Amino acid sequence: MSRHLVSSGSYLEPVIGFSRAVRVGNIVVVGGTAPIRAEGGTAAIGDVYRQTKRCLEIIETALKDAGARLKDVTRTRIILTDISLWQDAARAHAEAFGTIRPVTTLMQVSAFLDPDWLVEIEAEAVIA
Repeated sequence: MSRHLVSSGSYLEPVIGFSRAVRVGNIVVVGGTAPIRAEGGTAAIGDVYRQTKRCLEIIETALKDAGARLKDVTRTRIILTDISLWQDAARAHAEAFGTIRPVTTLMQVSAFLDPDWLVEIEAEAVIA
């Protein structure tokens, strides 16, 4: 089975040794996606809703590059540095996945690599 690697161009990909997404067969896995602006730096500092929207935009692009779409997503993980902000992150998630309704987990971690990141999101998809 072939393995297709998808890059988002993140400066961290070569440093850490990861791909934004990997497709093997009809499975696509998108790694922890941070709210990085296209031109670099953190998007929407201090705004978890807008950061979540940015993470989902990056994920959607990675899925497309792997031959998948949001409707193919079966699982997401929303990872926050402050769980009290979960409703704003969930609202952005629901706007993208409200009718798709993948399984999801919301969790809190102590920190991300960049202290301005309030959220990271992971996704898994199965292409029918």
